[in-house]
Amino acid sequence: MKFVVIGGTGLIGSKVVERLRKHNHEVVPAAPSTGVNTITGEGLNEAMAGTDVVVDLSNSPSFEDKAVLDFFETSGRNLAAAETNAGVKHHVALSVVGTGRPLLASSGYFRAKMAQEQLIRAAGIPYTIVHATQFFEFLGGIAESGGPGQEIRISSGLMQPIASDDVADAVADYALGPAVNGIVEIAGPEKAPMAELVQRFLSAKADPRKVIPDPKAPYFGAVLEPDSLLPGGVARLGKQDFKTWFARLA
Repeated sequence: MKFVVIGGTGLIGSKVVERLRKHNHEVVPAAPSTGVNTITGEGLNEAMAGTDVVVDLSNSPSFEDKAVLDFFETSGRNLAAAETNAGVKHHVALSVVGTGRPLLASSGYFRAKMAQEQLIRAAGIPYTIVHATQFFEFLGGIAESGGPGQEIRISSGLMQPIASDDVADAVADYALGPAVNGIVEIAGPEKAPMAELVQRFLSAKADPRKVIPDPKAPYFGAVLEPDSLLPGGVARLGKQDFKTWFARLA
């Protein structure tokens, strides 16, 4: 089988490419650096020729409301057209737990992910949308969003972060399997308030900043309810908890 991995040189994409190649499949890591651009269309039709499965792990370089929406809409339309022309049999997309929930619609990023998912459903290609919780690897970025200074305000909403290795394992498994024509959820093995997890991360790195839990602190522009970022049903759970993940990071 031939797989094209959009975003195949990134954090998750490079790991998915590695896993699929271990199954002796032809795998094309597609990214602007490899001559495939889903925004301009450069190299897209050529990459899709003879492709059975497309794995879309792309993400917008900008999280500004208009820019991120333009990215996912343009990329989604170009991918759908190229996949239809090539007769692709399965489209796998990585998205975010919480996408489609009304409370998170106040976030420009989540609105853009909703638009991406709507395009996938409308394309007429069998699909699997993988909703993942936030990655451990982005705890540092969440900390930076809390503002300058030695005290940072972070949402007290619950999260269930997952390691990128566990994400890649799941995405590769779904890509190798049949399309579900719906959403599957993946998450880490433990849940805790976001503020607590960010504080654990900072303390483990000997960062002196103190986290102030704040239920009104925004996350990607949305104020969270306690369970806004938790899986809504039975999720596939990753193997790595925070302690295991951080030990590997160190």
